[in-house]
Amino acid sequence: VQLQASGGGLVQAGGSLRLSCAASGRTFGRNYMGWFRQAPGKEREFVAGISWSGGSTYYLPSVKGRFTISRDNTENPLYLQMNSLKPEDTAVYYCAARGRNIAGTSPTEYDYWGQGTQVTVSS
Repeated sequence: VQLQASGGGLVQAGGSLRLSCAASGRTFGRNYMGWFRQAPGKEREFVAGISWSGGSTYYLPSVKGRFTISRDNTENPLYLQMNSLKPEDTAVYYCAARGRNIAGTSPTEYDYWGQGTQVTVSS
């Protein structure tokens, strides 16, 4: 079972990126999924989460209104559209899935993790 995040890169402040998360080995159509990020020297933090239906979303306050999480429950089950990027958004971004369709914001609540993708925002 594997999740793989992609779509990161280097962008200027104010720019946009769209991250994708592909799944292999199983599907996550009934799982709560989320995006996390980890900057150098900092703990991994929750960025956004979405229920299996897509009807319920939750965001870190500092990204609300700039980031949009979505899913389509296919092989690429999860997306994160990031607009108006700021230098403080620079981090490695990870997609993750819970073993159940219950919201969670702590990394310890997630059972499946993908390799991260680097997002660097220059000022």
